[in-house]
Amino acid sequence: QVQLVESGGGLVQAGGSLRLSCVAPGSIFNRNAMGWFRQAPGKQREMVATITRYPFTTYSDSVKGRFTIFRDNAKNTVYLEMTGLKPEDTAVYYCNMNPPMPNFWGQGTQVTVSS
Repeated sequence: QVQLVESGGGLVQAGGSLRLSCVAPGSIFNRNAMGWFRQAPGKQREMVATITRYPFTTYSDSVKGRFTIFRDNAKNTVYLEMTGLKPEDTAVYYCNMNPPMPNFWGQGTQVTVSS
């Protein structure tokens, strides 16, 4: 059972910031692109940001310019720095490989942005 552990979520006011962290097993982290995904209530899970090993990053249009994904290869950790948070960013945030593996989804971390 592969386990990716997300942390760092919380309740924040609009305009605030949070940093999410995800620790992955080295066997996964060292050889794969990683990504952050989110699922809001009543909506499908969507890609937020991805990062390759090199690193090359991509972002969804909704977070571009506000969120930054980066990785610490020594710690097998991928981060998501979120600034300028909006109520529409409220969701459970997950990390996974990119493209994601169905059996690698963890518990996620809840981010709630109040207006």
